[in-house]
Amino acid sequence: MIDMLQYEKQMLATGARYIGGIDEAGRGPLAGPVVVAGVVMPLDEPIEGVNDSKKLSAKKREILFEEIKAKCLDVTVAIIDNETIDEINILNATKRGMTQCINSFKQVDCVLIDAVKLSAKVPVLSIIHGDALSYSIAAASIIAKVTRDRLMTEYDKLYPQYNFAKHKGYGTAEHIALLKKYGPCPIHRKTFIGHFVEL
Repeated sequence: MIDMLQYEKQMLATGARYIGGIDEAGRGPLAGPVVVAGVVMPLDEPIEGVNDSKKLSAKKREILFEEIKAKCLDVTVAIIDNETIDEINILNATKRGMTQCINSFKQVDCVLIDAVKLSAKVPVLSIIHGDALSYSIAAASIIAKVTRDRLMTEYDKLYPQYNFAKHKGYGTAEHIALLKKYGPCPIHRKTFIGHFVEL
Protein backbone atom coordinates (compact mmCIF):
# COMPACT_ATOMS: atom_id res chain seq x y z
CA MET A 1 0.00 0.00 0.00
CA ILE A 2 1.50 3.34 -1.04
CA ASP A 3 1.63 6.00 1.67
CA MET A 4 0.20 8.93 -0.32
CA LEU A 5 1.45 11.29 2.40
CA GLN A 6 5.09 10.14 2.41
CA TYR A 7 6.39 13.26 0.64
CA GLU A 8 4.14 15.58 2.61
CA LYS A 9 5.55 14.06 5.82
CA GLN A 10 9.11 14.71 4.56
CA MET A 11 8.20 18.36 4.03
CA LEU A 12 6.48 18.65 7.42
CA ALA A 13 9.66 17.27 9.01
CA THR A 14 11.62 20.20 7.54
CA GLY A 15 9.26 22.65 9.25
CA ALA A 16 6.93 23.35 6.32
CA ARG A 17 3.30 23.93 7.27
CA TYR A 18 1.59 24.86 4.01
CA ILE A 19 2.46 22.30 1.34
CA GLY A 20 1.23 22.86 -2.19
CA GLY A 21 0.55 20.13 -4.72
CA ILE A 22 0.63 20.99 -8.44
CA ASP A 23 -0.30 19.00 -11.52
CA GLU A 24 -1.53 19.57 -15.07
CA ALA A 25 -4.04 18.09 -17.47
CA GLY A 26 -3.78 18.31 -21.22
CA ARG A 27 -0.12 18.19 -22.22
CA GLY A 28 -0.79 15.62 -24.93
CA PRO A 29 -3.98 16.67 -26.76
CA LEU A 30 -4.13 18.10 -30.28
CA ALA A 31 -6.58 20.81 -29.22
CA GLY A 32 -7.45 23.03 -26.29
CA PRO A 33 -5.42 24.47 -23.41
CA VAL A 34 -3.16 22.89 -20.84
CA VAL A 35 -4.71 23.36 -17.40
CA VAL A 36 -2.53 23.53 -14.30
CA ALA A 37 -3.99 23.31 -10.81
CA GLY A 38 -2.47 23.89 -7.40
CA VAL A 39 -3.94 22.95 -4.03
CA VAL A 40 -2.93 23.24 -0.40
CA MET A 41 -4.69 20.44 1.45
CA PRO A 42 -5.18 19.91 5.19
CA LEU A 43 -3.24 16.71 5.92
CA ASP A 44 -4.86 15.59 9.17
CA GLU A 45 -7.93 14.03 7.50
CA PRO A 46 -7.14 13.01 3.91
CA ILE A 47 -10.11 12.67 1.59
CA GLU A 48 -10.79 9.01 0.85
CA GLY A 49 -10.28 7.97 -2.76
CA VAL A 50 -7.98 10.79 -3.87
CA ASN A 51 -5.60 9.28 -6.44
CA ASP A 52 -4.07 9.95 -9.84
CA SER A 53 -7.00 11.40 -11.83
CA LYS A 54 -6.26 9.03 -14.74
CA LYS A 55 -7.10 6.07 -12.48
CA LEU A 56 -10.54 7.42 -11.55
CA SER A 57 -13.82 7.37 -13.44
CA ALA A 58 -15.19 10.70 -14.65
CA LYS A 59 -18.05 10.40 -12.14
CA LYS A 60 -15.66 9.74 -9.24
CA ARG A 61 -13.45 12.68 -10.31
CA GLU A 62 -16.47 15.01 -10.28
CA ILE A 63 -17.40 13.94 -6.74
CA LEU A 64 -13.82 14.32 -5.47
CA PHE A 65 -13.45 17.67 -7.29
CA GLU A 66 -16.27 19.14 -5.19
CA GLU A 67 -14.92 17.61 -1.98
CA ILE A 68 -11.37 18.87 -2.61
CA LYS A 69 -12.64 22.38 -3.36
CA ALA A 70 -14.74 22.34 -0.18
CA LYS A 71 -11.95 21.10 2.11
CA CYS A 72 -8.75 22.59 0.67
CA LEU A 73 -6.99 25.50 2.36
CA ASP A 74 -6.26 27.02 -1.05
CA VAL A 75 -6.83 26.22 -4.72
CA THR A 76 -5.56 27.96 -7.84
CA VAL A 77 -5.90 27.18 -11.55
CA ALA A 78 -3.94 28.44 -14.57
CA ILE A 79 -5.20 27.93 -18.12
CA ILE A 80 -2.61 28.27 -20.88
CA ASP A 81 -4.24 28.44 -24.31
CA ASN A 82 -3.30 26.63 -27.51
CA GLU A 83 -1.80 29.76 -29.10
CA THR A 84 0.64 30.14 -26.20
CA ILE A 85 1.46 26.42 -26.40
CA ASP A 86 2.28 26.87 -30.11
CA GLU A 87 4.39 29.92 -29.33
CA ILE A 88 6.51 28.69 -26.41
CA ASN A 89 6.02 24.86 -26.58
CA ILE A 90 4.07 22.60 -24.26
CA LEU A 91 6.78 22.15 -21.61
CA ASN A 92 7.29 25.90 -21.22
CA ALA A 93 3.52 26.47 -21.26
CA THR A 94 3.16 23.90 -18.47
CA LYS A 95 5.94 25.55 -16.47
CA ARG A 96 4.32 28.95 -16.96
CA GLY A 97 1.05 27.59 -15.57
CA MET A 98 2.82 25.99 -12.62
CA THR A 99 4.63 29.24 -11.81
CA GLN A 100 1.33 31.14 -12.00
CA CYS A 101 -0.23 28.67 -9.55
CA ILE A 102 2.68 28.97 -7.09
CA ASN A 103 2.53 32.77 -7.26
CA SER A 104 -1.24 32.71 -6.73
CA PHE A 105 -1.17 30.70 -3.49
CA LYS A 106 -2.12 32.84 -0.49
CA GLN A 107 0.38 30.99 1.71
CA VAL A 108 2.74 28.15 0.73
CA ASP A 109 6.04 26.96 2.19
CA CYS A 110 6.99 24.43 -0.49
CA VAL A 111 5.40 22.63 -3.43
CA LEU A 112 5.28 19.07 -4.71
CA ILE A 113 5.09 18.84 -8.50
CA ASP A 114 4.50 15.92 -10.85
CA ALA A 115 7.69 15.22 -12.85
CA VAL A 116 8.51 18.76 -14.07
CA LYS A 117 11.72 20.46 -12.91
CA LEU A 118 10.92 24.03 -11.90
CA SER A 119 12.67 26.82 -10.05
CA ALA A 120 10.30 28.98 -8.02
CA LYS A 121 10.12 31.38 -5.11
CA VAL A 122 9.65 28.43 -2.70
CA PRO A 123 11.36 25.01 -2.55
CA VAL A 124 10.04 22.59 -5.20
CA LEU A 125 10.18 18.80 -5.01
CA SER A 126 9.63 17.19 -8.41
CA ILE A 127 8.32 13.61 -8.10
CA ILE A 128 8.17 11.17 -11.03
CA HIS A 129 4.63 9.70 -11.14
CA GLY A 130 3.84 12.18 -8.37
CA ASP A 131 0.10 12.06 -9.10
CA ALA A 132 0.13 8.40 -8.02
CA LEU A 133 2.50 8.90 -5.05
CA SER A 134 1.51 12.19 -3.40
CA TYR A 135 -1.89 13.06 -1.97
CA SER A 136 -1.41 16.78 -2.68
CA ILE A 137 -0.40 16.22 -6.33
CA ALA A 138 -3.23 13.72 -6.82
CA ALA A 139 -5.73 16.27 -5.49
CA ALA A 140 -4.31 18.87 -7.89
CA SER A 141 -4.53 16.38 -10.77
CA ILE A 142 -8.26 15.95 -10.12
CA ILE A 143 -8.87 19.72 -10.08
CA ALA A 144 -6.88 20.13 -13.32
CA LYS A 145 -8.53 17.21 -15.13
CA VAL A 146 -12.12 18.10 -14.22
CA THR A 147 -11.54 21.78 -15.04
CA ARG A 148 -10.09 20.90 -18.46
CA ASP A 149 -12.78 18.32 -19.25
CA ARG A 150 -15.47 20.91 -18.50
CA LEU A 151 -13.73 23.44 -20.75
CA MET A 152 -13.55 20.94 -23.61
CA THR A 153 -17.25 20.15 -23.16
CA GLU A 154 -17.94 23.88 -23.59
CA TYR A 155 -15.75 23.97 -26.71
CA ASP A 156 -17.80 21.07 -28.05
CA LYS A 157 -20.79 23.44 -28.22
CA LEU A 158 -18.75 25.93 -30.27
CA TYR A 159 -17.23 23.33 -32.60
CA PRO A 160 -19.62 20.36 -32.49
CA GLN A 161 -18.21 18.68 -35.61
CA TYR A 162 -15.08 17.54 -33.72
CA ASN A 163 -16.79 15.73 -30.80
CA PHE A 164 -14.57 17.44 -28.20
CA ALA A 165 -16.92 16.42 -25.35
CA LYS A 166 -16.08 12.80 -26.09
CA HIS A 167 -12.29 12.75 -26.62
CA LYS A 168 -11.42 16.08 -24.93
CA GLY A 169 -9.04 17.02 -27.75
CA TYR A 170 -6.80 13.98 -27.44
CA GLY A 171 -5.55 12.41 -30.67
CA THR A 172 -8.01 9.54 -30.90
CA ALA A 173 -8.64 7.88 -34.28
CA GLU A 174 -12.04 9.58 -34.37
CA HIS A 175 -10.59 13.02 -33.63
CA ILE A 176 -7.87 12.64 -36.27
CA ALA A 177 -10.46 11.53 -38.85
CA LEU A 178 -12.65 14.56 -38.07
CA LEU A 179 -9.62 16.86 -38.16
CA LYS A 180 -8.75 15.56 -41.62
CA LYS A 181 -12.37 15.95 -42.75
CA TYR A 182 -13.02 19.47 -41.43
CA GLY A 183 -9.53 20.91 -41.05
CA PRO A 184 -8.35 22.65 -37.87
CA CYS A 185 -10.49 24.99 -35.76
CA PRO A 186 -9.24 27.94 -33.66
CA ILE A 187 -8.42 25.77 -30.61
CA HIS A 188 -6.27 23.21 -32.44
CA ARG A 189 -2.55 23.31 -31.60
CA LYS A 190 -0.80 24.01 -34.89
CA THR A 191 2.49 22.54 -33.63
CA PHE A 192 0.71 19.26 -32.76
CA ILE A 193 -1.35 18.61 -35.90
CA GLY A 194 1.18 19.09 -38.73
CA HIS A 195 1.39 15.38 -39.50
CA PHE A 196 -2.38 15.14 -39.98
CA VAL A 197 -3.37 18.24 -41.97
CA GLU A 198 -1.81 20.87 -44.22
CA LEU A 199 -1.48 24.15 -42.35
